[in-house]
Amino acid sequence: MNATQLFDRLVESAWTCGDPGLLFLDRLNLFNPTPELGEFVATNPCGEQPLLAYESCNLGSINLSKFVQGGKVLWDELRDCIGVAVRFLDNVIDLNSYPIESCKRLTLTNRKIGLGVMGLADLLLALRVPYDSSEAQVIGEKIMSFVDREAKAASAKLAVDRGAFRGFGKSLWGRLGYPRLRNATVSTVAPTGTISLIAGCSSGIEPIFSARLERHVLDGKVLREVHPALSDVLHEEGVASGWQESELREILGESWSPAHEVSVHGHLRMQAAFQRHSDSAVSKTINLPQSATEDDVRKAYLMAYRLGCKGITIYRDQSRPTQVLQKVRDESCEVCAD
Repeated sequence: MNATQLFDRLVESAWTCGDPGLLFLDRLNLFNPTPELGEFVATNPCGEQPLLAYESCNLGSINLSKFVQGGKVLWDELRDCIGVAVRFLDNVIDLNSYPIESCKRLTLTNRKIGLGVMGLADLLLALRVPYDSSEAQVIGEKIMSFVDREAKAASAKLAVDRGAFRGFGKSLWGRLGYPRLRNATVSTVAPTGTISLIAGCSSGIEPIFSARLERHVLDGKVLREVHPALSDVLHEEGVASGWQESELREILGESWSPAHEVSVHGHLRMQAAFQRHSDSAVSKTINLPQSATEDDVRKAYLMAYRLGCKGITIYRDQSRPTQVLQKVRDESCEVCAD
């Protein structure tokens, strides 16, 4: 097929409805930790986990909002949590019930896990750092670098006790001189849509969608909610109730930066910062306003590639007849006031 025509069709379709996502297979395979076992040809549905045929997806995410206090990140506590999480995810591989033998064999061969984060936007809000800022990107990269480094240290410790994954010597890590690792991959960034709801934090590395939102769920039901971390921060500022979203910038300054106000460049720079320290890939939605053009989509795709991302998903506001998350305007928010 003609490459330009195919790219134009991808751009047009993504502008129309948000699909398909774009995956850079060459970059995925450049960082394939076990190339002797084959090439990547696909990922899991959200794009953060490149997999060989018959491999399985074994992910976990740390809630970063629990590791900030007094304007500081609690690095020692985070380190302890990472060690527990790596051991937990490695245990899952042995305790899991596999649907077919091929899946069991390859999963036990590579022992891939994917430890990531959620609640990044809540942490940034607690630190009063705008999401769409260079400082936020530096903090994000420092956090993911720490998660990846400590996860590898925990995996190396497990390898001493339990043995390295089969084929470590022929793997990318063996060639690069890493200590023996229990797991062929240790880090990834998942979307955490459902588990972040359970945990009451912002999803993955996404900015806070909106102060107040409507969540359209099954059977046409609509749930209205106030973002939990925002309520906590407003309480710290002495604002308990009766606030409107239009007042948040005055109260919180530039640290209030919901998804619809984050620039495409800001979204992509954050994704790239986390990708630099993720063995696998990063699930991230690049939110575009309804007024965005096909050329805006095209520029976002090219920027993602140039920044070193392994893939990209964009969504233009209101580009589908039914949208799961909807921003709620102040004048219709009496029922969801604090």
